Amino acid sequence: MPFAIRMAAAAIALVTAVPAAAQEADFNLWTGQFATINLDRDQETFLRLEAQERFTDDVGRLGQLLLRPALGYRLNDKVSIVGGYAYVRTNRASSATSNEHRVFQELNIRLVDTPEGLRLESRTRLEQRFFEGDGDTALRLRQFLQLRAPISERNSLVVYTEPFFGLNETEMQQGGMDAWRNFAGISVPLARGIELVPGYLNQYAFRAGEDRIDHIANLNLYLDF
Repeated sequence: MPFAIRMAAAAIALVTAVPAAAQEADFNLWTGQFATINLDRDQETFLRLEAQERFTDDVGRLGQLLLRPALGYRLNDKVSIVGGYAYVRTNRASSATSNEHRVFQELNIRLVDTPEGLRLESRTRLEQRFFEGDGDTALRLRQFLQLRAPISERNSLVVYTEPFFGLNETEMQQGGMDAWRNFAGISVPLARGIELVPGYLNQYAFRAGEDRIDHIANLNLYLDF
């Protein structure tokens, strides 16, 4: 599959490319559990449950916990819409713990899906962010693009890119480009509807002062019922 190889090579190059201005770096371990539960026989309506644990400061502490339930509806086999809520507790070593509540809406589109297993998917997510102690509502747009390319009979290369854009500026959010995540990993099927995806995630955080790069060992478990 020459097209798949070209796409995978381009995606890997994107993952490893980071701006040169970053000065601060940290090594993290992020784990995630993602469950999709179909709620009807036609598999049109589904519940999505998500938990993420992010160990920061050279994996020395639980720096962030994220819980994100959502309800979705499949318009057809390639397009779905989702709405949900997220609770994010951030415990930074250099500042006070923050509690964030998010409401979000997203559009998911399968752009490419070939018989050989090559799949390209897009997710556009709009978030309304509410921080305890801050009366303003921060608006953020996230554009996710993921490629899966088969590399063996059972395994696929998984790569994605996701920039974050602050649509307004508040006490807790800066406007403009906020962060950029790039990931490369391998899918490992464990059983029917169960998949483990380990890999490397690079997060570049844009700051008013010193930018930061997080080098992240990422381990995600996906369940589909």
